[in-house]
Amino acid sequence: MELTELCFAGAARQAHAVRSGEVSARDLIAEHLRRIERIDPRLNAFRLVFAEQALAEAERADERKAAGEDLPLLGVPIAVKEDIALRGLPTTKGTNAARTPQPADSAIVTRLREAGAVIIGRTRMPELGLWPYTESSWAGPTRNPWSLTHSPGGSSGGSAAAVAAGLAGAAIGTDGAGSIRIPSAVTGLFGLKPQRGRVSLSPEPEMWGGLVVAGPITRTVADWALVADQIHGAMPGDAHVAHPPRTSFTQAARTDPGRLRIGVSLRPWGPGIGVADEVRDAVQDTAALLTDLGHDVVRLDPPMRDVTASTQFAARYLHNAYLARTGMEFPDLVEARTRAVGELGRRVPRAAVRWAAKDDATLTAYANRVFTSVDVLLTPALTRPPIRVGEWDGRNVVTALLAASHYTTFLPLWNIVGNPAASVPAGRTSAGLPLAVQLVGRQHDECTLLSVSAQLERARPWADRIPSGLDHAK
Repeated sequence: MELTELCFAGAARQAHAVRSGEVSARDLIAEHLRRIERIDPRLNAFRLVFAEQALAEAERADERKAAGEDLPLLGVPIAVKEDIALRGLPTTKGTNAARTPQPADSAIVTRLREAGAVIIGRTRMPELGLWPYTESSWAGPTRNPWSLTHSPGGSSGGSAAAVAAGLAGAAIGTDGAGSIRIPSAVTGLFGLKPQRGRVSLSPEPEMWGGLVVAGPITRTVADWALVADQIHGAMPGDAHVAHPPRTSFTQAARTDPGRLRIGVSLRPWGPGIGVADEVRDAVQDTAALLTDLGHDVVRLDPPMRDVTASTQFAARYLHNAYLARTGMEFPDLVEARTRAVGELGRRVPRAAVRWAAKDDATLTAYANRVFTSVDVLLTPALTRPPIRVGEWDGRNVVTALLAASHYTTFLPLWNIVGNPAASVPAGRTSAGLPLAVQLVGRQHDECTLLSVSAQLERARPWADRIPSGLDHAK
C-alpha cells in the first residue's frame, strides 16, 4: 500500500502495517506530517503540531519493534482535542484564556502512549466547546475536508477534520451534547460516544457536571474498537465508573449481533423542529438495510418528556458555560459570544440548576424505558445536512443557540442519561456531503452498538471514500 493510501487506512490498518514491517513508524509519521504541512493551512484542524516530538517518538517505536515489543498502537499517529491535558501545555479548550502548563498527561494520553501511539498534534475546538461548529474570531474556522465551505461540526471539529483528511490515524474527541457524533456525522466518520464513566477524564473527576465523555473518532468501527480498548477504564477519583464491557470492543466489532429488535424514531425533541428529507431518507434506508440483515425493525416514537429534558439540558448547559468561563485563568480574554452565553448561564436560577441535576435519575429511568421493548434505537444524527462555515454568524446568541439545539435535537438526551450512542455514516446528500444516523444502546452496552455498526459497515462500506477536494499527491 502506498504511504498516502495508508494515511487513509485508519488506525487498525496502520498498526498492522507497522507491526508487519510493511512500513516503519518513522516513515508513517513523516508522511502524516508532510500532509499536515501541505493541507492543514486550508483546513485549520490543528492548534499545535508536535512534529519533532512525533518523529522522535516514531523512531523510538521502531526501536521498540526491533527489540521485540508488540504494542497495539505502536507507531500509529493519533491527534487529541485541546480540552485533554498534555504535560507541559495549558489545556486551552479553544481559548487564549489558559496559560498554566499541565503537570502531567491526562489518563487518556498516558494510555495512548503506553499502547505505543504517537501523539501527532492537538486539534481545534470552538471556545469552551459551546457550539456544533469549530470557529473562533481569533483562530478562524476549521473546514470540512469534503467541502471547504462547510463546517466539520463541533465541538470536536478539528479531530474529525484531521481524520477525514488523512492527517491522523484516529483522534480523540469529547462529547457533552453531541460533540463526537456531530463532527463524525458531517465528515463521514464513525464516532461512538461511550457510556458515561467508560473513559476516565482524569485529572478531572468529571466535566460539565457529568455531561461530557471522551472517546475516539475514527474511519472504521474496528479502528474505534482498537483505540477504545486501550483507553477505557476508571481512575481513582473518577466521579463515574461504567460497568465492565462484556467482551473487548475489538471482539464486539468482529461479532455478529444476531437478530435484534431495533426501534426507529424520526420524532424531533420539541415543537417546530423539522427533519430534512435527505436525513429522513437516510434513516429509512438504514432501517430497510437492517431489516434485510435480519433484524426486527419497528417504528417507535416514545414520548420522551421533551419539555422536561430540553429544560433540564438548557439549565445545565448554560450554568456550566458560566462556570467554565469564570473558571478560566483570564476570563476577560474569552470571545464576546462566549461571554454572552456565560451571562445567560449566570441568570439561570440556582434552584433550576439544582432541579436539573437532581432529576437525572428520574429522566434516566424514563428514557431507558424504550429499551424494555427494543435492543437499539435508530434516529437521525442531525436534522439537516452539514451547515456552512459562518452560517450563523449574523445571529444573536439566543437565536444561534436555538438553531444549534434544533440541528442537534436527537443528541443531548443521551449525554444527560449517559447511554452510549454512535454516529454511523449513512450515505451522501445530493451535493455529495456525508449523512449519518444515530444508534443508541442500553446503558453500558457499547458492544451491541459496535456489532450492529460493523454489520452496517460490511453491508454499506464507507471508509474507502476519501475527500476529492484535497491534494492527495505524495
